[in-house]
Amino acid sequence: MASIFLPERATVVEAKQLSATEKWFRLKLPEGRALGHQPGQFVEVTVFGVGEAPTSVSSPPTQKESFEICMRRVGMVTEALHRLEAGATVGIRGPFGRGFDIEAFSGRDALIVAGGLGIIPLRSLIKFFLDKRDIVRRLIVFYGCKTPEELLFRDELHEWELREDIDLRTTIDRKHPQWQGHVGVVTTLFPEVKLDGPNTTAAVVGPPVMFRFTILECLKAGIPEEMIFLSLERHMKCGVGKCGHCQIDGRYVCLDGPVFRYSEIKRVRGAI
Repeated sequence: MASIFLPERATVVEAKQLSATEKWFRLKLPEGRALGHQPGQFVEVTVFGVGEAPTSVSSPPTQKESFEICMRRVGMVTEALHRLEAGATVGIRGPFGRGFDIEAFSGRDALIVAGGLGIIPLRSLIKFFLDKRDIVRRLIVFYGCKTPEELLFRDELHEWELREDIDLRTTIDRKHPQWQGHVGVVTTLFPEVKLDGPNTTAAVVGPPVMFRFTILECLKAGIPEEMIFLSLERHMKCGVGKCGHCQIDGRYVCLDGPVFRYSEIKRVRGAI
């Protein structure tokens, strides 16, 4: 068994700039071995000679021979990663953490609420449900960004808009000359859809300021507290519960999360 502390080499198969600050990568492990992740889990990515950074896996586990990540350029490691192209080698540790409980969605409506970079881990869940469409009943996706330029995976968004088995609704925060769609924060999309709250499971990922108001909308719609899943963003430096950087009131986000039920953490100080 490989050590959880040692990165395994992976090859960059494809790389594409998605926005001014986000770049997408498709990676392949030796012999095309599957990563073996669940939607919502993360990996630690090493740029050799520079350092390591955590990132969510953005592809579904049904994609076996490769996996995908999308990184924002925010520091030394991600800056170096953004300079890499197809053929480069990186290190991978993981997958780590607790992902989304697929059983909690089974036979129910799925409401996916993404704010900004929250679409990156939620894309794994959305694509999994599209590949295994009989798992959930309705598949509803709300995706909001500040500006049109910040919307990620635009080609896929267009494809999803044309499908009849997914109800995708996008929005930007303020009016923009290049935007003809809905305007307002992501919670303003809730009145547009009649939700079957007691039979709905929600997955919510986005900036911390979004959680409070999205949770309120979910509860108002009748979605049970234990059926609202949140992915918390913390600095998961080691990924295995040793460094303590991601602790929240005694819980390790890298081990106990990053995905939590709202009912688990609603009274945990500093969680939301």
